[in-house]
Amino acid sequence: MSINSLSDLRKARGNFDNLMKQVESMDSPKQSNNKGDDREWKLSVDSAGNGYAVLRFLPAPKGEEVPWVRMFNHGFQGPTGKWYIENSLTTLNQQDPVSELNSELWNSGVESNKDIARKQKRRLSYYANVLVIKDPANPQNEGQVMLYKFGKKIFDKLKDVMQPQFEDETPVNPFDFWEGVNFKLKARQVEGYRNYDKSEFETSPQAIAETDEAIEAIWNKQHSLSELIDPKNFKSYEELKAKLNQVLQGGAKVTTAEKIAEQTGDVEDQIFVESKSATPVSVTSNISDDDDDDTMSYFAKLAQDD
Repeated sequence: MSINSLSDLRKARGNFDNLMKQVESMDSPKQSNNKGDDREWKLSVDSAGNGYAVLRFLPAPKGEEVPWVRMFNHGFQGPTGKWYIENSLTTLNQQDPVSELNSELWNSGVESNKDIARKQKRRLSYYANVLVIKDPANPQNEGQVMLYKFGKKIFDKLKDVMQPQFEDETPVNPFDFWEGVNFKLKARQVEGYRNYDKSEFETSPQAIAETDEAIEAIWNKQHSLSELIDPKNFKSYEELKAKLNQVLQGGAKVTTAEKIAEQTGDVEDQIFVESKSATPVSVTSNISDDDDDDTMSYFAKLAQDD
């Protein structure tokens, strides 16, 4: 049930069973296109790949039920040299042509087909509203309510504070205005990948602001999450199928797993993109779950340039 008044939100905060049901019901994940939305906050990192910020996750926006949405997308380069960067209809629990093809490739039992499916796999992102408490690299963001896109590792940290594994740990609703906890986001570069393992929630719950008026002002600034997964933001099955055919076989109809394997051959660990820098770019399946923001943005630009 959606909540539209601060008094209702205060009454509901002691029991986050519905929130936990949402967590438990998610056997698998979701994603979306990154279009350079100025509402979206991103962590800045230095030349060594290190970054730090403090965020406060916010409850569901007014009129909505859950404080996050999850989205799936696909991002890969086909043997034609063209790119497929698209939202997946599985986000909406609908059939998606890439997922169907990947299932066929995987179920063929042929290892080379499985490799192709791995390269074309779905990727997961979550979106939530956050209050930026501290952003040393971009202090102008501090105090702003923004959308934050994050991956499975960060979401697992949210689940860990809501569903602690040990008896001496008290469950905390990190999305609560009054008794939530700040999140210290810490990024490092580990073996070539962005790593968030050192990120952690503070241990002392605290109100996000001193008065209900200030809290409601923050709530009023939140961005709609349901809008992000509105069906209007997704191409139709037919449009996606046509794009997939174009990327894989230059417009020829995609038929069987054997045909795809025949066309693509062995899958390389790295692909080289013809660009001004001629820099090797890893395929998306080789990117860690929480290291795909900038890479996916770059891939999306390449797809637009096709």
